[in-house]
Amino acid sequence: MTVARNAIALALALLAGRAAAGETPVEALKRAYPDAVAASHGDTIVFKDGTRLDTGADDPAKSFDERIAHANLRDMFRLAYPKGAALAPPAINFDPGRFRDKAFFDRLYGDCRKGEVEKRLVAVTWLAKSWGRAVKFAPEAAAALGAVSAEIDAMPPSIKHAAYPTAGTYACRGVADQGQPSMHAYGAAIDLNLDYSYYWLWDTNGKGAPHWRNRMPREIIDAFERHGFIWGGRWYHYDTMHFEYRPELSAPAR
Repeated sequence: MTVARNAIALALALLAGRAAAGETPVEALKRAYPDAVAASHGDTIVFKDGTRLDTGADDPAKSFDERIAHANLRDMFRLAYPKGAALAPPAINFDPGRFRDKAFFDRLYGDCRKGEVEKRLVAVTWLAKSWGRAVKFAPEAAAALGAVSAEIDAMPPSIKHAAYPTAGTYACRGVADQGQPSMHAYGAAIDLNLDYSYYWLWDTNGKGAPHWRNRMPREIIDAFERHGFIWGGRWYHYDTMHFEYRPELSAPAR
């Protein structure tokens, strides 16, 4: 019965992802990154310097592992991110946001292996009243992170303590189970307090199916989602301390 429910939920998510908020992938990217994406033509986005990137084909036969390892722009939008939804175990392989087009993010933030990312990072004071440490973050996402910090800083101690000390922001590394660059490699992700975290690879030791669980307070999740971040706890392959800046996946209110 659980398998059947998961299959139905994933099928509905696939349909939702194709038409989330009525935006096409190129429209969503232009909205989310106006300082980088100048225009869109059909299935192509045009960056401010004139370079172009196609969305790629929507191939229904492409497997989950293929999308994880070699996502194009269209793959990024295949699963609709459930902003504001109830906190519950996701359907099997429901990982909205884990399909990332490396070419797009390399163009947006730079390639950390070439030294292009770290030199651009700016300091954001995380929880100025409660913790007050500076973290390094991508300039494109720094204002959003600062807004999240201010909201969490005003929360009761019993809630906001899940947000500090942080477990890191920028790190030039790949995702543990796939090798593709993590959003940490672009300075666009933050991991919160390890004491409140569950991570599927730690819980399973790489063996068996993930068994979702969570301690991250809903108030903190909502604060991040209000400012264009997505939460790793909404993934089947969960990472509950992880938040990454992905405003293209967070449709504006209509």
